[in-house]
Amino acid sequence: MILLDKVAIVTGSSRGIGAAVALEFAKEGANVVVGSAKNVEGANEVARKIGEMGRQALVVMADVRDRHQVDNMVSQGLQKFGKIDILVNNAGNVDLARFREVTDEIWDRTIDIHIKGAYNCTKAVIEHMIKQKSGKIINVTSPSAIYGGYGLPAYSTAKGGIISFTRSLARELARYHITVNCISPSAYTQMLDEFKKIPGFWERILQDHVLGVPKTEDIAPVFAFLASEGANYVTGQVISADGGYSIGG
Repeated sequence: MILLDKVAIVTGSSRGIGAAVALEFAKEGANVVVGSAKNVEGANEVARKIGEMGRQALVVMADVRDRHQVDNMVSQGLQKFGKIDILVNNAGNVDLARFREVTDEIWDRTIDIHIKGAYNCTKAVIEHMIKQKSGKIINVTSPSAIYGGYGLPAYSTAKGGIISFTRSLARELARYHITVNCISPSAYTQMLDEFKKIPGFWERILQDHVLGVPKTEDIAPVFAFLASEGANYVTGQVISADGGYSIGG
């Protein structure tokens, strides 16, 4: 178990990639704070599965855009487990809309959930990690951050910001033995269902994943590695876990 007795916060972990990461962490020995904005049922189900693995889970409902809710999530985690070793900034959203269709509401919501959310969560844990002189922060970006995404100008912009955020923090926090990395995943989730609305686009997505579209559990071990001591000298990196999507079909 490469994460034995570590404590992780995984935001947006009631379903999709976040849920798979939370379960993978538990399989590797970690206790997990399962964070979700509103999916109580999904978060409790993930916590139940973690408990079946013999690990502990704490469900905390928190909208990452709200600093007070995020601070409360971290406070509850520290109160229950006594430490936070790992933070995964996974919470996200997608609104499929071409730029001319993007409203101020869509733009602001997307930027706030991804960038302000990562900012709030990192702010909430950073002093604790600095004090314990260790920590693993893993942010989640997207292939669209680099290659663009049809109908995803807000999402692509937000995910590009996450890459810059990652690299800046990696430089600043290295002196405290805190690593900051970024994973660019592509896996079959409800988010990908949005692309089926575009005629012919889903077929192109399938073609461009040269290894096939991964399941969420296929890419979760990459998160576990970056959260482990085996990755102590890996920082400031953007790692693609996307079934070869980034190299094209």
